[in-house]
Amino acid sequence: MAGARSWTAAALATGGVAALAVGAFMLWNADRDAVSSVRLRPDDAAVTALGQKVYTAQCASCHGTRLEGQPRWRERGPDGRLPAPPHDASGHTWHHPDEMLFRITKLGVAKAANLKDYVSAMPAYEGVLSDAEIVAALSWIKSQWPADIRARHDELNRMAAR
Repeated sequence: MAGARSWTAAALATGGVAALAVGAFMLWNADRDAVSSVRLRPDDAAVTALGQKVYTAQCASCHGTRLEGQPRWRERGPDGRLPAPPHDASGHTWHHPDEMLFRITKLGVAKAANLKDYVSAMPAYEGVLSDAEIVAALSWIKSQWPADIRARHDELNRMAAR
């Protein structure tokens, strides 16, 4: 992906519109490939240990130390935003494939779901957390789910990969 970025920068510097279009496509495609290869690793003890630390430092203040989310998380507040949902089995986190969970965490809800005017209290963690830290936090969350929910999430990932 770094090659695509430098290639795009070179195209901008030389003013080549066609070259810029090709460079932008390469960057988009490289980003898409990187995100589509995201797989959570809830059975990897080192990954989940890091994930628990990241979750505690970055996520627990809103989503709860026990993944319980905020009260009335399905009801918009006066500001029009939804409270933080739970990440335990009672929430809907496991209803989204790994790739989408990663994109939401890295890019924020609006950009991840391509919703131009959507407002959310969920920050984007791009530039705050590394991709590995995002995967670790999400892996730790998944490691806390009951076996049946993990199995359903695994099936969802298989269906999304088709």
